[in-house]
Amino acid sequence: MKIKVLYFGMIAEVIGHDFEIIEISNKNSTVNELIKLLQAKFPKLEDMSFKVALNQSIVEENTKIGINDEVAILPPFAGG
Repeated sequence: MKIKVLYFGMIAEVIGHDFEIIEISNKNSTVNELIKLLQAKFPKLEDMSFKVALNQSIVEENTKIGINDEVAILPPFAGG
């Protein structure tokens, strides 16, 4: 299953690009499994704080990812 992962702000700077298509073998993958995959691929993410959005909504780590979903990795941000 392929998903599009978008990276923003300092996350994109650390990773070196602002999006990529990632292949996930498990059709019942969760956000937490994706986070672990990304942290293995980009170890600097382990020390960073971020939120995950799925199809433009902030989600919890146990949320399942579906086919053709768009995931965004968002750095901390402040509102005002």
